[in-house]
Amino acid sequence: MEYTRLGKTDLKISRIGLGTWQFSEAWGVLDYNLAKEIVAKAIEVGINFFDTAMVYGRGRSEEYLGRALKDLGVKRDEVVIATKIPGDFLAYDDVFRAVDKSLRRLGVRYIDLMQVHWPPCWHNHPTCEYMKALERLVHLGKIRYIGLSDYPVELVEAARQCLSTTDIVSLQFRYNLIERQAEKELIPYAEKHGMTILPWSPLAKGALTGKYTPENFPEFQDVRSSDPVFYLDNFKKVWRLAKELKYTGEKYDKTPAQVALNWLIMYSPLIVPIPGAKKPEHVIDNAGAVDWRLSYDDWRRIDEISKEIKITYVTWY
Repeated sequence: MEYTRLGKTDLKISRIGLGTWQFSEAWGVLDYNLAKEIVAKAIEVGINFFDTAMVYGRGRSEEYLGRALKDLGVKRDEVVIATKIPGDFLAYDDVFRAVDKSLRRLGVRYIDLMQVHWPPCWHNHPTCEYMKALERLVHLGKIRYIGLSDYPVELVEAARQCLSTTDIVSLQFRYNLIERQAEKELIPYAEKHGMTILPWSPLAKGALTGKYTPENFPEFQDVRSSDPVFYLDNFKKVWRLAKELKYTGEKYDKTPAQVALNWLIMYSPLIVPIPGAKKPEHVIDNAGAVDWRLSYDDWRRIDEISKEIKITYVTWY
C-alpha cells in the first residue's frame, strides 16, 4: 500500500481509502457481519483511511465502522477516521450536538477529519457561525482537522476566511473519468493550497468496472436507479470507456476498476480516492489500484476517450 499525508498535516493516510456509504439502505449492506468483513479486509491490505458520514443510514455507517474497528482490535492511532456533518446540522449549537452523537456512534474520543457534507442551503446558517463552532471543537480536542465536501471554490474561500487558528485540509467532491467538472476549478484550487483531494464516486458508482453492458443492463435497486450515469442513453456513451479500461487492464494484469482509480491517482499527487465496497473482494480490487502506474501513453489514451464522453443530467421530462 502507498501512503501520503492529509493536506499539510503530518497525518499519514493510505493512497486509497474506504468509503462506507454502502453501510446503509442506499446501497444495501445492512448486515453488520458483512460490514465487519469489509473493514477487516481493508485493514489487512493496508488501508487506514475510512470515510463515513452522519447521514449514511442515519448513523448506521458510523456505528458499523466504529464497532468493527473495536471488534477487530484496531488501535485508535492505527486508523484515520473521516466523517461528515450535513448542512441541516449547522446551527452553532447543533454542530456540538451532532459531533457528540457522532463520537458516540463511532466509539472514539476524537474524529480525525470532520467535513461539512454540503452547505446549509435550506436553512441559511451563516458560514462563520458553523465554521467557528468546528474550530472550537478543534481547540477542545474533539476534531483534529476540518474538511469541506461538495463546496464550490467561492464557498471554500468564504469558509476559510472564518477560521482563525486552523485551515481546511481537504476537499471532497464527485470526480471520476466520466464526470470531470472538478478539473476546471476545484482541483487547481486544492493543488494551489496543498489540500488533499477526496473524490467520491471515483468509479462512477460501478459504471467503470466493466460489470455492466448496454445489453446486460439491470434495473438497479439502490441509489443507481436514479443516477444519470446509468440512464441508458448516457451509459451507451460510457461503455466505450469501460471497454478501453478493460483492454488496458489486460496489459497490466489489472481490472478496469484498478485502471480507473490509477488514472485518478496519476492525475494529481493530492488525490486519494475513497471507493466503497459491498464485498471484501471489492476492497482487494480497490487496493490493487496503487503500487504501480499506467504508462504515459496509456494514461493519455484513456484521457482522450474520457474527454469525448458528454452525458446529460436532464434524464426525466
